[in-house]
Amino acid sequence: MSQTVRSSPARVLLLGFGAIGRHVATLLAPERDAGLLQLRAAERDVAAHGHRAVPGVELVTTGQDTDCPTWPEALAEADLVVECAGVTAAGEYGPEIIAAGTDLVLTSVGALADADLARTLLAGPGRLWVTSGAIGGFDVLAAAADADGLDSVRIRTSKLPTSLIRPWMTPAEQDRLHALRPEDGPVTVFAGGPAEAIERFPANVNVAVGLAWATRGRAGAGVGMTGGGVGVGCVDMPEDVALLRRSLGRVRVELVADAAAVRSRHEILATGPAGRIELTFESAPSPENPKTSGMTALSVTRTIREALARRG
Repeated sequence: MSQTVRSSPARVLLLGFGAIGRHVATLLAPERDAGLLQLRAAERDVAAHGHRAVPGVELVTTGQDTDCPTWPEALAEADLVVECAGVTAAGEYGPEIIAAGTDLVLTSVGALADADLARTLLAGPGRLWVTSGAIGGFDVLAAAADADGLDSVRIRTSKLPTSLIRPWMTPAEQDRLHALRPEDGPVTVFAGGPAEAIERFPANVNVAVGLAWATRGRAGAGVGMTGGGVGVGCVDMPEDVALLRRSLGRVRVELVADAAAVRSRHEILATGPAGRIELTFESAPSPENPKTSGMTALSVTRTIREALARRG
C-alpha cells in the first residue's frame, strides 16, 4: 500500500512584528494550523515586546536577548524572510538575506529609492519579491509602461494631519498640522519625487516607490537596453535598477493632510499614448493598529503565498 509523503513545512521568518507582522501572522493561520508552514518573528528587543507574541509564532531576537533563538540562527534555517519593519531595517538586513541565498519579501518598497541598495537587493542569489502594499492596479499600469505608453504618473495620498508630523518639522509646522480641522479642507504637505518623499516621510509613501517600480517598463523601451523585466512579484534582473531610476524621475508625489479623511486615500493618475488611467484606493485600518493600512498586510500575505507556491 502506497503512502502519501508529506513535504516539510515552509519556514517563514518575519523581520519585524509590529502591526503588519502580527496581522500577517493572523492571516497565515490556515497554513500554520494545517502544518504547511512554521512562522518565526524577529524583534530587536524580545523582552520589551513579549506582549506581541502570537500563539504558534516563535519570537527571534536581533538584539542581545539570550532566552530565544538569534537572528543568524533563524536566517540560516529560513526558506523565506518577510520584511515588515520599515525602510531602515530593509537596508540593514536586506543585503544579508539576499546574499545568503534566501528569498526576501519586501514590504518597505521605499528602500528601492536608494540606487545602491536596490542594486544589492536585486543582485541575488536570493530572489526579491516586491509587494504592492496599499495600492493596486499594477497589471494595467505595468502593461502601459511596458509599451512605453506612459508620459506622466502621479500619486496623491491623503492622510490625517497628525499622521504626517515628522521630527524634522519646525514647531510651527507641527502646530499647523495639529490645528487643522475638517472645515479647513485638504492642505498639501509635500510635492515632489518619490526618492525625496520617502526620505522625508518614510512611513507614509512606500506606495509611491511601489508605483514607480510597477511603471518602470521593460528594458529596451527607450533606455537602450535589451531583454525584459518582470512585474511586481519576483525579480532578479540588474537592469531593473536603471529602469527604476528612470521611473522614479517620472513619478510625481503629492502628500496631503486632510482632517476630514476617514481612511487613507491614494489617487493615481497615469497618462500617455496608452491612454488615461485613474485609480483610487481607500484602505481600511489594520485591526492591529488604526494608523496602519489593513490592505498592506493583505498584500504581503498574498505575496508570501505566491513566493511559497513558486518555491514548490
